[in-house]
Amino acid sequence: MRVLIVKTSSLGDVIHTLPALTDAAHAIPGIRFDWVVEEAFAEIPRWHPAVDRVIPVAVRRWRKHPLQAWRSGEWQAFRATVGLHRYDAVIDAQGLFKSAWLARHAHGPLHGLDKRSAREPLASLFYRHRHTVPWGRHAVLRVRELFAQALGYTLPADAAASLGDQAPTHDPYGLDRSRVLAGAGQTDSDGGTPYVVFLHGTTWDTKHWPEAYWRQLAERACAAGWRVRLPWGNAAEHERAERIAANLPGVQVLPRLPLAGIAAEIAGARACVAVDTGLGHLAAALAVPTVSLYGPTNPGFTGAWGFGQRHLAADFPCAPCLKKQCTYVPTAEDKEKAPAPLSRAPLSPCGRGAGRSNDGSATTRAPSPQPSPARGEGDRQEHPAEAASSSGFPYCFTRLPPDDVWQELAVLLDRPDAAATEAPAISTEAR
Repeated sequence: MRVLIVKTSSLGDVIHTLPALTDAAHAIPGIRFDWVVEEAFAEIPRWHPAVDRVIPVAVRRWRKHPLQAWRSGEWQAFRATVGLHRYDAVIDAQGLFKSAWLARHAHGPLHGLDKRSAREPLASLFYRHRHTVPWGRHAVLRVRELFAQALGYTLPADAAASLGDQAPTHDPYGLDRSRVLAGAGQTDSDGGTPYVVFLHGTTWDTKHWPEAYWRQLAERACAAGWRVRLPWGNAAEHERAERIAANLPGVQVLPRLPLAGIAAEIAGARACVAVDTGLGHLAAALAVPTVSLYGPTNPGFTGAWGFGQRHLAADFPCAPCLKKQCTYVPTAEDKEKAPAPLSRAPLSPCGRGAGRSNDGSATTRAPSPQPSPARGEGDRQEHPAEAASSSGFPYCFTRLPPDDVWQELAVLLDRPDAAATEAPAISTEAR
């Protein structure tokens, strides 16, 4: 059986689709997949053993320059490639107009979500087979349900379970770690010293944990003897990483790496701390224990899903707001609790004397606020990302202070299975 998947973006959404492939590979002997995906994320499907061919697209770029896309022949090349085979099923796993438009160019019965289940109801008009998948559950489970209905098999009995601290009998993501690590060009400058990775970059302004908090967490980690690695993907993230790492000998700002290189760094980590970002979902797919921080978004629907994943969600009156810009009007008390911009905060060397903590075992909890750190009078210019104390600052994150995050991270670092970075083995052959 040969199936075409259309799931183009974003990074987290692409990763959320992987367990559905693993389900299908277990249920249907010999099933093989091709996958249409944005060019920036084309590496991800190649890491799953059930995927034969990846068909990259550049919808984001094509939208900006449609005439250039036509003249360059990229669009015609996509249509020719996607039309090479007759598929037993074509599944639009995204439920958007753009994904449905791409999927309709393939040859084979087209499956997708019905108008009540799709993010963009208009997309359902393109599908020959429309499937009902209720809202109100995690995105991973919704994709798994769609595949099961489209391909005619029953989901595993434990599909609806959130793995959390319960070790799975097999790896639901099914990634081939040898493919993940191949060609990553990883440089281990610490000589094999155990390390943690801080995944500080994200897209929405409201998803950013304050830089001053990242700095304090880095101090706690290196004072406890841990190395910290900071990846980055653009100039703003690089500048943030440099500020977090300044004068901390145990903290390393990594060179700019491709997605495979960042994946290798994550795969080798003892644990991660992440905001709501696609790389946090990648850590979950690689079975790396991770503390993920949520302010405007709901981890119950789109949180990092998998073994060893711990969620800290802000207990704030307007959270989760699902807004890209914060519209909350802070009180005087809120302003007192807000962290100082890192560019003004005093940068101390590593040595706060913090040991490893065994407290904080809850998977999702609302930490108590902490007093505002002292505000220095430094003469360095305030960074725009931290300057929005009156408009746009995500005040919900004052409920997730560094001490509480460290407690959760310390639990992961002290657990025996944190030392094992290998994910449970899985075969894509039928059981």
